[in-house]
Amino acid sequence: MAIRTRRFELVTAQQRKGLQMKVAFASTDKIHIDEHFGQAEEFYIWTVGPDEAQFSGVVQVKDEGGDSADRIEARGEALRDCALVYVGEIGGPAAARLVAKKIHPLKSKTHEPIAEVVSKLQEVLKGSPPPWLRKAMLKACH
Repeated sequence: MAIRTRRFELVTAQQRKGLQMKVAFASTDKIHIDEHFGQAEEFYIWTVGPDEAQFSGVVQVKDEGGDSADRIEARGEALRDCALVYVGEIGGPAAARLVAKKIHPLKSKTHEPIAEVVSKLQEVLKGSPPPWLRKAMLKACH
């Protein structure tokens, strides 16, 4: 049993301004949020702030055996830098384990395009974000 993870990050020289957070999206087509958390082999990572958002990398998770708990743990560890993870579906135990790692899972019931969700998230951040989202953003600062 082995679960392998790989991380690919874009490196830019541009200095970041203000609060930003990393957000992961589980997708099978790189465009829509449509993958179950426990089955996702790739998570597309965006760095999102109120005034700027950009694609910043991919986290790949390859299952080679193992049980459900191992898959959940491997994905949670691979996404440890992320404040939020958007998925098509996620089970209760997996969601609880992410929350324990201070990663907030969010379900997309309509397989929304990642770009639209990023834009909506930016609008919320420009206004008065709910307390749970402010707390998630603070994770990125530590």
